[in-house]
Amino acid sequence: MATRIHPTAIVDPRASLGDDVEIGPYSIVGPGTEIGSGTRIGPHVIVGAHTRIGARNMFFQFSSIGEAPQDKKYKDEPTRLEIGDDNTIREFCTLNRGTAQDAGVTRIGNNNWIMAYVHMAHDCQVGNHTIFANNAQIAGHVHVDDHAILGGFTVVHQFCRIGTHSITAMGTILLQDLPPYVMASGNTAVPHGINSEGLRRRGFSAAVITAIKRAYKTLYKSGLSFEEARAAIAADAGALAELQALTEFLAVAGRGIIR
Repeated sequence: MATRIHPTAIVDPRASLGDDVEIGPYSIVGPGTEIGSGTRIGPHVIVGAHTRIGARNMFFQFSSIGEAPQDKKYKDEPTRLEIGDDNTIREFCTLNRGTAQDAGVTRIGNNNWIMAYVHMAHDCQVGNHTIFANNAQIAGHVHVDDHAILGGFTVVHQFCRIGTHSITAMGTILLQDLPPYVMASGNTAVPHGINSEGLRRRGFSAAVITAIKRAYKTLYKSGLSFEEARAAIAADAGALAELQALTEFLAVAGRGIIR
């Protein structure tokens, strides 16, 4: 199908639009922007300069996509926002470009479900199949791994890492890294077991879930120091990829993990 641009929309001539792209009423698409086939830009959406958007994404009204970072060090460097395929971005979301102090690009992967009023600051790196509930807010330089779920009004400190298949409750304040598979809640966040139900829904076997539970107990319930627990989990991991993902996460110093 042909690309459809509403008469009230403004699309910079230097933007590149794929097939079957829809630009809604009063939306603005900036220069140097690429929008992949089948993507729908709803009404009153701003897509800033140097933004690359993949295929079949849906952007709902009043979102600001790829505008300059909210960083006082930013001096109009040509940084970018890159978004993959099949993402849903709901109303009033703000996704900022990167900064020269980091990789220069904010990245969002594929098949993410981003609910209303979510903010993703400069230089964030978000994987695939994540869910950001309403008003989840991640500060600059945050990394979010695949299948993570952030509950409504979750707030994440800059430079934190959020591990794969982890989940936060509504109103969680994360000031340190959240390891893979772990459930967290509170201000400030504390661990509350593993995301067993989420793992079952995603096809993890009972044996693998049991191994992850055992690793959680080693990390949080054994009385071992962090380094002792990390070594014990690594020793038990063997060829189990799910535990290797946990040990690799723990091997990076980061901001330290929630305790």
